[in-house]
Amino acid sequence: MSFDSFALDKRIMAGVTSAGYVSPTPIQIQAIPPLLAGHDLLGLAQTGTGKTAAFVLPILQKLLGLDLRDHKAARVLVLAPTRELALQIHENFTALGCKTGIRSAAVYGGVNQVPQVKNLRQATVVVACPGRLLDLMNQGLADLSQVDTLVLDEADRMLDMGFAPDIRRIVSRLTGKRQTMLFSATMPAQIRNLTREYLLDPVEVKAESSGQVEAISHVFYPVPAHLKGGLLEELLRVTDHKSLLVFTRTKHRAKSLSRKLESKGFASTFLQGNMSQNQRQEAMTGFRSGRYKIMVATDIASRGIDCDRISHVINFDMPDTAESYTHRIGRTGRARRSGEALSLITSEDAEQVRAVERILGESVERKKLGGFDYSAPGRAQSRTKPVRAASRKTSTSNTRIFMDRQDSRA
Repeated sequence: MSFDSFALDKRIMAGVTSAGYVSPTPIQIQAIPPLLAGHDLLGLAQTGTGKTAAFVLPILQKLLGLDLRDHKAARVLVLAPTRELALQIHENFTALGCKTGIRSAAVYGGVNQVPQVKNLRQATVVVACPGRLLDLMNQGLADLSQVDTLVLDEADRMLDMGFAPDIRRIVSRLTGKRQTMLFSATMPAQIRNLTREYLLDPVEVKAESSGQVEAISHVFYPVPAHLKGGLLEELLRVTDHKSLLVFTRTKHRAKSLSRKLESKGFASTFLQGNMSQNQRQEAMTGFRSGRYKIMVATDIASRGIDCDRISHVINFDMPDTAESYTHRIGRTGRARRSGEALSLITSEDAEQVRAVERILGESVERKKLGGFDYSAPGRAQSRTKPVRAASRKTSTSNTRIFMDRQDSRA
């Protein structure tokens, strides 16, 4: 099957060709026809399945059928959980619509709002993170009165990040009849509730992820917690990789681990929530171009990185849930390529390990790296710590948790 079978406007097909698309993916084959017919849609799809183009192409086709000469406000609103994903979707609209004249604007926190407000006035498509968009709406700087197409992308992730109240406030201000699309990698009860709340007789499509899962090999490396850094360095030295993504649980560890790898001669960068947008963009550009072979990131990047060069994902810290594991490894094995997911596991990760094996439906191979000293002692730990110091540490930990949540809303 080819994209010609969708009978898309020749200007859109020019964008499809220039973007290098050859044949539609399963989610595109299932989703594009009902969306072209004007139906609401519930799409279940993991990352790397081509779901962004599955809604971008029919939206562009719909917009080309409208008279936009007297355009004064946005007609399409796409909500996404992170600025990386918002930028990725915005770039897809720009690339696939490069011959259509349709303008897209990306709205997200962490940067000056003035340029975004200017772009909003000229954009037909708005791709936004809920927090910043709601701020602009409350200031009277975002006009959504003419929006008749709504997309909730990575809806489960937005709920996990606490965006449900913001989403409801935004949607409550949309008026008139609209076509709504909701995409999610998982289907918890909350997503079903959103579906009943926002979608009208939706067509439900599902991208089978078996092809992607089969293309990814999974290996667990049991290791004492104090030796994880050393084992990671040895794995990087012996693993033949193109681009490699390392996941940590905290922002501080992502930064410190990347800098440690850089000091050891690895071309490494990092991505975490305390970075400015310019810093994030520099890191992403360097990683995509191959200037940095390794990116160390927190889960904020698990659905926001679109790079076909990633051959390996390493879980330096195991994720909190099996679903997060799926999202992380979805950054490799993309576009029907093979990939490897390596996880450093400690005795404290037993519960997460069992959950991952349940979702994979099989036991994951355990390996030991030949030549690595697993018996090396850790640093001596002081047994008498002042109570005040311990309290300060707890306070700092709580502050970091609060800052993580605040940043994720940007």
